[in-house]
Amino acid sequence: MTVDWSWIGDHTDDLTSLTLSHLQAAMTAVFFGLVISLPLAVVAHRVRPLRGFLLGLSNVLFTIPSIAIFVLLLPVSGLTRTTTVIGLTVYTLVVLLRNTVEGLDSVPAKTKEAAKAMGTRPLRTLLTVELPLALPVIMAGVRIATVMSISLVSVATYIGDGGLGQLFTDGFQRDFPTPVIVGVVLTILLAVVADALLVALQYALTPWRRRRA
Repeated sequence: MTVDWSWIGDHTDDLTSLTLSHLQAAMTAVFFGLVISLPLAVVAHRVRPLRGFLLGLSNVLFTIPSIAIFVLLLPVSGLTRTTTVIGLTVYTLVVLLRNTVEGLDSVPAKTKEAAKAMGTRPLRTLLTVELPLALPVIMAGVRIATVMSISLVSVATYIGDGGLGQLFTDGFQRDFPTPVIVGVVLTILLAVVADALLVALQYALTPWRRRRA
């Protein structure tokens, strides 16, 4: 299987556009996944009877095949980027919700009691004590959700979106391996770079871990 390097040179602008589109879809889904999962995780953490229901619901949604989710959304949002983002967001929830709950659970009870004894209000305790201490576990979930979303964007090719996934379709239809190989390589590079940036972000947001080390 050989690569036609001249094809790559002739399609640089298209490859750049598809890569940016691919990344935008994945990161938008992770963002909305965080926006939805954070409050749900706080509820699941503090209201124990709801924990099993919320985590179970996210697990059920995760079992739905990605193509099926996109097809089910077509009557609502049509052949648009919105359909792609909603479908990907659903998949991020199972990882982000579970990791956020586990992160909040990992905060020592004595730490929260100390904050309460100092007269800190519950919301302030959540924002300044619990979430910062839970951040490493939450960020682990964000990293997994990001890599997963980047890999799943290509599935949206079946609804006319899909970013780099369009290269797979083009290559298979024409029996031309170069677009397929380029699409795979760029997808892997996106995942690796995104994960590295998130590791750097976590490092910057947790200076107390560096001091302790």
